[in-house]
Amino acid sequence: MTLLMTLGGALLLMVAGDALVRGAIGLSLKFGLSATLISLTVVALGTSAPELVISIEAALAGSPDIALGNVVGSNIANVLLIVGVPAVIIAMQAGGSELRRSFTLMLIATALFTGFVVTGEIGRIAGLIMMATLAAMIVYSYRKADGAEVDLDGADDAMSGVKIAALIAAGAVGLPVGAHFLITGAREIALSFGLSEAAIGLTIVALGTSLPELAASTAAAMRGRGDVALGNVIGSNMLNLLAVIGATAAIHPLTVSRAFQTVDIPVMVITSLLLAPFLIWGMKLGRSAGIVFLCLYAAFVMLALGDASI
Repeated sequence: MTLLMTLGGALLLMVAGDALVRGAIGLSLKFGLSATLISLTVVALGTSAPELVISIEAALAGSPDIALGNVVGSNIANVLLIVGVPAVIIAMQAGGSELRRSFTLMLIATALFTGFVVTGEIGRIAGLIMMATLAAMIVYSYRKADGAEVDLDGADDAMSGVKIAALIAAGAVGLPVGAHFLITGAREIALSFGLSEAAIGLTIVALGTSLPELAASTAAAMRGRGDVALGNVIGSNMLNLLAVIGATAAIHPLTVSRAFQTVDIPVMVITSLLLAPFLIWGMKLGRSAGIVFLCLYAAFVMLALGDASI
């Protein structure tokens, strides 16, 4: 039953997150917002909604390790798993100034997050600084985009008001319910197997909240849009650090354990830098690289689950 609760919570998060994004896009199009602005704000924040709800509820429930593990594990999974799977299926060639600029912003977000982690606590002021930084980055990206259109596959600019309301309501209700089931199930699994909450947050919870990104990136790669697949990962990682952790810390300060400072955060930073050859120097991300990424992710999961002290 515990496993079913955990899987059911992850599935509900994925479905509810998709409903929220579709409804939000429809609402934005009703107000005549540009596709670029929608992509930078509504879509990106919508796909990070599961991580946001999970981290806030975990922090309020007195489980900061799940809150942090969810984000750190998701960022690692985004690079190694969610880039790795599409790369194994079809080689991706991604470059260009826009992706390089976005990657640079992601590295800045990673550095800011790491700087706060070193102090041992991410407090309310730090959380507000992170959210303000994100807002500045969104404005900067929007201005640099210069009105270029972004592919919003599946967007319906003729969606009725009733359907928009129903989708947003379904997402708003489904996300907290799914988060509650996933956290409750994950904590029970941690206790029954003698694992730490951090280990579960880094693996099961993180993977569950990363499923929407996996589906989106794989679909984009299959359509020959490697730039979209990688852009999805970069945007998600940036938002996880600045929006999810920022909002969570602003509501409830997060205590950072020694293990996160010495093991998990450095792994996340190194993992993020693995994208540099493909985004900065334009190397092709093919099957060999994808297999290496997937093997590294498997090793990370084994490490996290094999050490109950993580």
